[in-house]
Amino acid sequence: MSMLVVVTEAVPPRLRGRLAVWLLEVRAGVYVGDVTRRVREMIWEQVTELADSGNVVMCWAMNNESGFDFQTYGENRREPVDLDGLRLVVFKPSDEDK
Repeated sequence: MSMLVVVTEAVPPRLRGRLAVWLLEVRAGVYVGDVTRRVREMIWEQVTELADSGNVVMCWAMNNESGFDFQTYGENRREPVDLDGLRLVVFKPSDEDK
């Protein structure tokens, strides 16, 4: 089992309710828990099915250089990139910057 953090933005109430079944909502849209890999993958399936036009990031403890891994769903200015095996985040320009 490993620590899992899910942060949601503009997702439907049905996804928030589904996440609350497995994880504790410590702030609005922020869920934490200690789950197995299988449960984490099942939660991600629910995210991709129910998030609609919202966006989600899921982070979990991992035995790698950074100590964690993450994946994202939906549109967001933060975009994950892989740099020589290290996962980083770059910011896309805002509409004001264009």
